[in-house]
Amino acid sequence: MEGLAEMSNQATLGRSVHAIGIGVHSGQKVRIALRPAEENTGVVFVRVDCDAVVHARAALVSDTTLATTVADNGVKVVTIEHLMAALSGMAIDNVRVELTGEELPALDGSSAPFVELILAAGRKRQAAPRTYLKVTKSVSVEKDGARASLHPFAGFAAEYTFVADHPVYNRFPKHVALDFSEAEFARDLSFARSFGLVEELSAAQKLGRCLGSSLENAVGIDAQGILNADGLRCEDEFARHKLLDAIGDLYLLGCPLLGRFVGFKSGHALNNQLIRLLLDSNDAYELVPAPEVCAPADLAGNSGPRFQIAPGD
Repeated sequence: MEGLAEMSNQATLGRSVHAIGIGVHSGQKVRIALRPAEENTGVVFVRVDCDAVVHARAALVSDTTLATTVADNGVKVVTIEHLMAALSGMAIDNVRVELTGEELPALDGSSAPFVELILAAGRKRQAAPRTYLKVTKSVSVEKDGARASLHPFAGFAAEYTFVADHPVYNRFPKHVALDFSEAEFARDLSFARSFGLVEELSAAQKLGRCLGSSLENAVGIDAQGILNADGLRCEDEFARHKLLDAIGDLYLLGCPLLGRFVGFKSGHALNNQLIRLLLDSNDAYELVPAPEVCAPADLAGNSGPRFQIAPGD
């Protein structure tokens, strides 16, 4: 990994890596390859099964039902938020993401496997400077009691309040706040997994969602408690995962953010509305050179991958 002084420049991967897994919504097996990309490329999804390219941009979000989907010219890429969060947290600007199907693999339901892939590939500094989007005026969106907002802040901070009235959810903390001048994505957030109520699974599957959902890629909850044998990874894992999702959605801005995100009961739809509003508000942001920031740390406390990881070909 690059040192602190190199964070003012863009970065890509040092080499190609790949993983194989199941899409949580499609239930289909898919191979994902992360490959180095040229300066100013951004995050580009390549559907090798249909020879199509879809860029990771807020304007291309086409669906936010239980996941974030981007689409272009009728070709879609589904459930991108966990990878986007890992790329954001590990300061990867340019990457080519090749897929053999339309949905990214769920792996363990968190961003940690994608962080492992990035660490296996290494981070390669590039000559072009990084550009940051600096929030200069607060913007906010609200719907049905849920809110999402961005505020000026000297750095990047994010907080989320998870609102759900359920006897199991009510046992655990519902608020998390991280200032990334002190927090580290890999250590403090990447491990938080997707979750859901068993009683809601059949309804989701009737909508063509969660067809690949299992206790291997999500935290399952019934009326009594957590169904996973190993329980939660931390007491506020639910709130942390919602914050992880938000960070992935925010990276669809196309560059790293300088500001403070506050989410209250918000999800992918509201997150996307928020960043579209920001981009449409010329007086609410400016593009600036890299500030003094810290390089991402190595993943700490990981028990090892539970999926296939290998150099790409």
